[in-house]
Amino acid sequence: MDQILQAVLDGAPGEALAELPLPESYRAAFVRRDEAQMFDGMESSAKDPRKSLHVGDVPLPELAPDEAYVAVMASAINFNTVWTSIFEPLPTFGFLDRLGKESRWGARHALDYHVVGSDASGVVIRTGSAVRNWSPGDKVTVHCNHVDDQDPSAHDDSILAANQRIWGFETNFGGLADVAVVKANQLMPKPRHLSWEESAVNALCNSTAYRMLVSHNGAPMSQGDRVLVWGATGGLGSFAVQYVLNGGGTPIGVVSSESKVALLHELGVEAVIDRRAGNYQFWKDEFHQDESEWRRFGKDVRGLVGEDPDIVFEHPGRFTMGASVFVAKRGGTIVTCAATSGYMIEYDNRHLWMKLKTIKGSHFANYREAWDANALVCEGKILPPLSAVYPLTEVGEAAYQVHRNLHEGKIGVLCLAPEEGLGIDDPELRAKVGEDRITLFRRHGA
Repeated sequence: MDQILQAVLDGAPGEALAELPLPESYRAAFVRRDEAQMFDGMESSAKDPRKSLHVGDVPLPELAPDEAYVAVMASAINFNTVWTSIFEPLPTFGFLDRLGKESRWGARHALDYHVVGSDASGVVIRTGSAVRNWSPGDKVTVHCNHVDDQDPSAHDDSILAANQRIWGFETNFGGLADVAVVKANQLMPKPRHLSWEESAVNALCNSTAYRMLVSHNGAPMSQGDRVLVWGATGGLGSFAVQYVLNGGGTPIGVVSSESKVALLHELGVEAVIDRRAGNYQFWKDEFHQDESEWRRFGKDVRGLVGEDPDIVFEHPGRFTMGASVFVAKRGGTIVTCAATSGYMIEYDNRHLWMKLKTIKGSHFANYREAWDANALVCEGKILPPLSAVYPLTEVGEAAYQVHRNLHEGKIGVLCLAPEEGLGIDDPELRAKVGEDRITLFRRHGA
């Protein structure tokens, strides 16, 4: 790996990279099957990724014909890595075992360790015999939609495929490592004006927000729409508010502190609600919600933008869904992915059916959506919400920060990259976009 890293840092041509020997093993962050019950009986908040995420050498798997090895310069933490690390809602080894039964190549994934991570930026160092559009030396980012293109259900919209999986969560050999194994149809060009770590934090959350708000498979948003965005400075929400601004809409960002309000104002979001200052108590207790609090929240939203929101960008789940359904305008849409505060959702169905509202489910993105979302990052039209960077050796602490919601935006992880700030190939575009804008979340997270 030292030779590969030095070649990447020296800008070696692809032919030279292809001639370098591959390591028999590589450094990776992983959880272990024999520890899957280590947190049994504990509350979710008490489960600690620092105890379950290990960093060590694992064997390099054989490369399938439609795959590539990527030397990972940087990666990022997503909630799915947190879920894997605390074995919730169930251990991910079951996903790997099911993949292992599909084919000879799937069998590689069913191991007693799970290399995690669903984001990456790096350099292609080898390609399988069936790979056409990518070569050693290509600088890439990786999106996490893992599909079998031989299955007819994977066509039309691959996110609907019967065997669609999230790479690094429902597959092995993820991005929090010095080498990643990815399908060729997961690769996208790296933004030339961004560093490795700035490039690594976008693919999963940016693509998800794009599908939810821009793609015809999502809400989708129109110019003039008012869009309520929960967690508007988080990984998903920070991309969502950018898409609303870029698309001629009005974002209403919901955050949890004065500092996050200030961050959104600097990003260009005028309508912001500090939910902690508002002290909204949507739940009276574990089993009962408070409609009067929904009404108070809705009144505050209307006070900022004049009307109820056309779209609610929903991802916290249990804590917020009742309020989301209530505050959406008549005929409006609640578009939802994930459920970081709980999967079992409750809302008053009268407010859905009698006011002709729609709940739209959304899950990551297909290759076209991910590619188009990445292109907007490459053009400098979408900014990376990178707020902090950790070395791979401290991946447990990075995941802990996300688990406890102690971060803004996205947390990057340096893998092979020896330091921050490397990998910028277009300083002119970077200057045009603006250093202060590119580093906005980092400055606020410092």
